[in-house]
Amino acid sequence: MRIAVPNKGRLHDPTLDLLDRAGIGVENGADRQLYADTVDPEITVLYARAADIPEYVADGAADVGITGLDQVKESGVDNVEQRLDLDFGKCRLVLAAPEDGDITDPGDLAGKTVATEFPRITRDYFDGLGVDPEVVEVTGATELTPHVEMADAIVDITSTGTTLRVNRLGIVDEVLQSSVRLFARDDVADDPKVEQVTTALQSVLQADGKRYLMLNAPEDNLDAIEDVIPGLGGPTVLDVDEPNTVAVHAVVEERDVFEAVNDLKREGASGILVTEIERLVE
Repeated sequence: MRIAVPNKGRLHDPTLDLLDRAGIGVENGADRQLYADTVDPEITVLYARAADIPEYVADGAADVGITGLDQVKESGVDNVEQRLDLDFGKCRLVLAAPEDGDITDPGDLAGKTVATEFPRITRDYFDGLGVDPEVVEVTGATELTPHVEMADAIVDITSTGTTLRVNRLGIVDEVLQSSVRLFARDDVADDPKVEQVTTALQSVLQADGKRYLMLNAPEDNLDAIEDVIPGLGGPTVLDVDEPNTVAVHAVVEERDVFEAVNDLKREGASGILVTEIERLVE
């Protein structure tokens, strides 16, 4: 099976890190290499431009791909399906116009010009509103086009809004919320190997922000101890070779650990151990 991943840019390193944490680490991913083996002999990584990955998957060059939802939508491919939101690379595609101009609503752009690197998404957005501007495709420096009279407004990616503010552009509307997704071609979506990859990646995401809590507890105060453990469901209770003592294990949110440990000590818990979780399958 081939997984298409971004060959460079801000999505490259987080994608490879996620694959590694999921047990699908790249073994020989040298720079400028097209393919790379992974620790799983049945899985190969294919490096491609983030914008090209949907086409690679749709055309069969890869079976699954990892790239932004915005790239999938812009490609227009119709034979791939989303399997998992990988929860990084978050950004918004927004409609923006000069702060001191008269564009305050998408409807104000009827008959006017909108510049963007995402013409398909932009046209679909305006079609959905029943508005018909001229959409002009540009490649880079989109935010400058209103100031050189190339466009009345833009549709562009923003993460923090800083670039828009620097260029005196205000957000008129949100077009799309995007993040990096795992997606597969329709004809392999139910393949066991695709399911295996999906589960592996999902287990890493589910472990983020979680900790494994282990402790010894007095059996006669077990109810009180269970009440203060902010676990995912009930904790696991195990017998140990000590009188009036049981072992309690639970998965807890990292943000709850500090308070939970202090509450548990007050209820008589001992031998409290908190460890990181690499993967969690629920």
